Amino acid sequence: MVLLSKPATEYCSSYSRSLKLSKSSSSGIPLIDLSKPDSKQLIVKACEEFGFFKVINHGVPMDFINRLESEAIKFFSLPDSEKEKAGPADPFGYGSKHIGRNGDVGWVEYLLLKANTEANSDRFKSVYGTNPDEFCSALNDYIQAVRNMACEILDLMAEGLNIGPRNVFSKFLLDEQSDSLFRLNHYPPCPELQGLSEHSDRNVVGFGEHTDPQIISILRSNNTSGLQILGDGTWISVPPDQYSFFINVGDSLKVLTNGRFQSVRHRVLANGSKSRVSMIFFGGSPLTEKIAPLPSVMKEEEQSMYKEFTWFEYKTICYHSRLADNRLGHFERIEAS
Repeated sequence: MVLLSKPATEYCSSYSRSLKLSKSSSSGIPLIDLSKPDSKQLIVKACEEFGFFKVINHGVPMDFINRLESEAIKFFSLPDSEKEKAGPADPFGYGSKHIGRNGDVGWVEYLLLKANTEANSDRFKSVYGTNPDEFCSALNDYIQAVRNMACEILDLMAEGLNIGPRNVFSKFLLDEQSDSLFRLNHYPPCPELQGLSEHSDRNVVGFGEHTDPQIISILRSNNTSGLQILGDGTWISVPPDQYSFFINVGDSLKVLTNGRFQSVRHRVLANGSKSRVSMIFFGGSPLTEKIAPLPSVMKEEEQSMYKEFTWFEYKTICYHSRLADNRLGHFERIEAS
């Protein structure tokens, strides 16, 4: 995306939207201190009301964060011809502007990778030659640390719900066959937005609205704004914080809790003057794992809101749908009138 075969404004124009914005202070986003004893109750409350929260005292070394961000910036600064050696994204690898195979586009370039970093080494040999060790080492250290944090948060969720065993959610991520993914996104400054005031109603979509299909998503970005979540029909801007992580409840976790936890719709808007780099770990279950509401979560006589499905079935539907589609609608139980 550094070198464009067309004027940048021409690419930007196709992603422009007139979108209603609602700006909120950081106090509008639930903040969880993972070192506090009441964190498990606050996490459950945040998952029920928002499906989204921010965590501090997360235990992920800043060195791991900075190293991977530095490697990501190096990669996205390469000429397109070099980055494209890591592609095309089908679905894994390097992609630019086209998100998936069903027509979604955005002002973004990205790397979608398997969380099993051993599988990524060969892909980057074509970019970095025979020695992709610096990139892969930074990637491996970061993913391992963030996976551990994700599992701890999932265990706290189980404790807060007063269900057992404690690893009832995290066991999916720890399974050797876990289908967890990792994404690096780069949103370059969009020339079409340069010179516009922050109060302008003209926006460019970087990554369109969607919910995450997995169990849990762990997001970290640099200090550039752009992320928004949908609350009560209004888009809420999430203030960036490069030292913290943001947690999304995924569709699979929503089903496991029988709709008690919410999977929040979110999107990213491009910036006119600053680049945004985000790093997202998507914690998923094995492909053959059956996803259905847990009996331990449901109250007496509570009915299941969802039909049972495997992660492979749901993932297949995701790959054949648009970002904004309601993928869970395929598995919702319709009550008889």
